[in-house]
Amino acid sequence: MDRKKQLKEQFKSMKPAMGIMIIRSKVGNKCFLQPTQNLRGAINSTRFKLDAGIHPNRALQRDWHQYGADSFAIEVLAELEYDRDETKTDYTEELAILQMIWEERLLKEDMEFY
Repeated sequence: MDRKKQLKEQFKSMKPAMGIMIIRSKVGNKCFLQPTQNLRGAINSTRFKLDAGIHPNRALQRDWHQYGADSFAIEVLAELEYDRDETKTDYTEELAILQMIWEERLLKEDMEFY
């Protein structure tokens, strides 16, 4: 197998990190949670949307515009491991459960959600 073909196959078999990302406001006690099957892609996409003023969460977008990007922290809150079953590709349910767990934890810390 030539090198180019080998790299393509390797890329196809790579599994992106999945889990819950959080955007925390440093100004208030608010946060935004997002479950995703591609953490790095979701973080990049969310930052782009917020910087461009097109994020679907209008309250978060308003605060981002008002206080600036430096007033927020975007980070991975939790990662979800892949099952050993190689055929499984949809982790929507597991991510929703993980999000509910984190929402409960953050509510106990008196966090508000966008």
